[in-house]
This record gives sequence, structure tokens and C-alpha cells, in this order.
Amino acid sequence: MAVKKGLGKGLDSMIPEAITLGKNEEKQDNVSRETLININLIEPNKSQPRKNFDEDSLQELAESIKQFGVIQPLILQKRDNYYEIIAGERRWRASRIAGLKEVPAIIKEYTDQEIVEIALIENIQREDLNPIEEAMAYQRLIQEFHLKQDEIADRVSKSRSTITNAMRLLKLDKRVQQMLIDDMISSGHARALLAIEDSEKQYDAACKIFDEKLSVRDTEKLVKDVLKEKPHKEIAVTVEDKLIYREIEEKIRNIMGTKVSIRKNKNNTGKIEIDYYSIEELERLLDLFESLAK
Repeated sequence: MAVKKGLGKGLDSMIPEAITLGKNEEKQDNVSRETLININLIEPNKSQPRKNFDEDSLQELAESIKQFGVIQPLILQKRDNYYEIIAGERRWRASRIAGLKEVPAIIKEYTDQEIVEIALIENIQREDLNPIEEAMAYQRLIQEFHLKQDEIADRVSKSRSTITNAMRLLKLDKRVQQMLIDDMISSGHARALLAIEDSEKQYDAACKIFDEKLSVRDTEKLVKDVLKEKPHKEIAVTVEDKLIYREIEEKIRNIMGTKVSIRKNKNNTGKIEIDYYSIEELERLLDLFESLAK
């Protein structure tokens, strides 16, 4: 059975229906069949767009697998001496937690592009990807396989503007991207922050959003205020001084375990800013100061 290219109709359009057979029966007469595979012979796909797996959710799935087994087979591709997961890494991880020795699977052969597309659509359909993982998957389809945004939109059943807006998130400061990954801010917050081009101001605004639990509407107002700010006059600092201050910042950051910024004024004066992101972290810093004062 030929593999369909389009993903618009869902994952099934790329993975033909399995014909369930007895144990250890694989592909015959060019038809994909379900078989049982030793779980130790299976390895995850390094190109899997999803990088984060919730441990509590995996444990819940493992308990379900203990009771009912793996209902939906994994999709695997045979490599030299192992099987690579094309779809079903979460089921594989949960099966290992559940202590299974074998898992049901369908063995297929795909191109590199099809592997990326299948992994992407499976995660999108289950809403398993965080916004940055999804955006990076779209970016890879464009950069490596030269797909256009409207082609990607067709494959994942989304509008072209949705793909465009998702990929714009990759323009955020890396620290802000991580805050989005960690659910410290939402996609709505992140899109509003894109208007701030200065990375430090963007990051500071993101921290303010998290600290003060700002809504998206409040964030849009904050962004407008930031954009209205007049730039501070830069104090002439030599390259050597910048390196010294950067080194001092790094040393303090390693001691504090959080972001530290040194703001230099005239006459060798200035201030040190230490960031914290929760009451617990503030209490941790207080304990650290008290221990240093002893």
C-alpha cells in the first residue's frame, strides 16, 4: 500500500491500516503488518520534534498500559541493528515504565521528510508539542526539505497565518523562548513581546509578566510603554571594562544561581540587579545571603 503524502486528513493518511497477525510476523508482500518487538531493540527518533515529556502523564499512561496493554501500535523503521520510532515515543516510554518486554508495532520504510512530517502531525494532533517545539519542526521542514509555509499548512490542516505566527516565536530571545517552554508565559504573551526588539528589554518584560501575572491585554500595554521609553545615554565603556564587568556578572550569577546584571553609572558607581521568579526563589536567595553573612 503506497504512503500518502498529505497530512491534512490526519496521521492515518500516512500510516496504512495494520493487519493484525500472530507474534513476530512482519512485512510480507509489501503490506505493513502488526508485530511484537523487543522493547530493548527500539530507540527514539533523534529528529522527534517533541523534547519534553511530562513525567506524571507518562506514569498515568504506564498504569493504563499495565491494565489494558498498548492499544495503538508504535510505528517503527528498521535500522542496522535496532528499530527507530517514527510515531509512538510516548507509548514506548510508558511501556518501559510499565515493565513491558515487548510492544506491538508496525514496521515501515519512510523518507527522512516523511519521518519528520509523521512525528510532527502525531504530536500536533495530540497537542503534545510546546509552541517552540512546533515552530522548530516547521522551520526544519522549510530549511531541510524546502517546503513552503502553505505546503506545511496543508499537511497539518492549519492556516498559513497560523504557521507564520508560530514561526515568529523563534525570533524571541532564547531566555524568553525557554519561559514559553516552561509555561511561565503563554503564546499570547510571547507574540506581544515580539514587538520589543531589544533582547534585554524583551526578557525584562517577560519576567515582569511572570512576576506580576499579567494578562495578554496588560502585556500589550506594557509593550507599548516599553516602546515609548527614551533610550538611556550610554556611558563610554572600554572593551576591557565590558569584559571585566561581564566576568564579574558571571561569577555572581554562578553564586546566586539566577540572572544578575551590573548597571554602571558615572564615577565607577552603579547597581547590581538580581532576578528571582517566585517567592520560593526569593527565600532561597535570602537564605544564601544570610549564610554568606555568617
